Amino acid sequence: MGLMRSVFAAVLATLAAAPALAETDVKFALDWKFEGPSAPYFVALDKGYYKAEGLNVTIDSGPGSVAGIARVAAGTYPIGFFDINSLMKFRDQNPDKKVTAVQMVYDEPPFAIVSLKKTGITKPKDLEGKILGAPAPDGAFAQWKAFVKENGIDAEKVKIENIGFPVREPMLADGKVDAITGFSFSSFFNLRQKGVPADDIAVMLMSKHGLVLYGNAIMVNPDFAKAHPEVVKGFVKATIKGIIDTAKDPKSAIKSVMKRNETADEAIELARLEMALKDNIVTDWVKANGTGDVDPARLAKSIDQVGVTYEFKAKPTAADIFTSEFLPPASERKM
Repeated sequence: MGLMRSVFAAVLATLAAAPALAETDVKFALDWKFEGPSAPYFVALDKGYYKAEGLNVTIDSGPGSVAGIARVAAGTYPIGFFDINSLMKFRDQNPDKKVTAVQMVYDEPPFAIVSLKKTGITKPKDLEGKILGAPAPDGAFAQWKAFVKENGIDAEKVKIENIGFPVREPMLADGKVDAITGFSFSSFFNLRQKGVPADDIAVMLMSKHGLVLYGNAIMVNPDFAKAHPEVVKGFVKATIKGIIDTAKDPKSAIKSVMKRNETADEAIELARLEMALKDNIVTDWVKANGTGDVDPARLAKSIDQVGVTYEFKAKPTAADIFTSEFLPPASERKM
């Protein structure tokens, strides 16, 4: 019995000393600040969806939906949330850096031209003779030339003023520019916070004016995806759960954002989230097919559309830009 007791004690001691199953640390880069549309990731974090996949996820804000792609390419962040159209150009300019999108989030992009109703801008051609304020790294401005082409705008008649993100909406509110490019749910609510009444703001979504483009997607560093395919699958699965929960109950979801951005206005962030869900995330196509995937034919057409004004050295295919290999089955992606 003494021997048995000592063996048992030794086994217990070994078990006590063994570390718990280690979680994989994953750094995830958002495109922008901790605002309403970032709710799904924080919901997935707070509800333990990432943890259930063995992941310890850290979420950081980002520098815009274009500039952040380089962070994923460099491996600073193995996973990020950025503009898929900018990824096409990035891949063309950096053929050795095969960053790939693995989950579509914005089935329709929030790219918009935003103006005040007093300027009389109601259709794309109305921008002629006007001043357009556009930050050079802005994801919406990146589509300007395609927008011009699709709508027959005489670009020579539009004065483009390169302005910084922080002064974009204030300059519009002050009448220093006639319109701005931006994400619909960013510019609209930034103007509201500046005291501009909702009825005075005109939002022209580029997706309603000829652009078949997709928007922001989850993208991964190729070396990381190759070395850790199960981590990428787990991240995508957990994120999709976060998106579905957010769409079901935005009011609860916004609490996860507010915990991390105490200076934000909860009512505005909830309205911003609801706008993103309605216009960009829970589209008719997503309702029919589930969230996360793309229509390869539409993606191919969007590459052609980007190529109208961006000269590809070697035009990518839809398969170069997006892979569905990390997505869970469609039944788990239904809204």
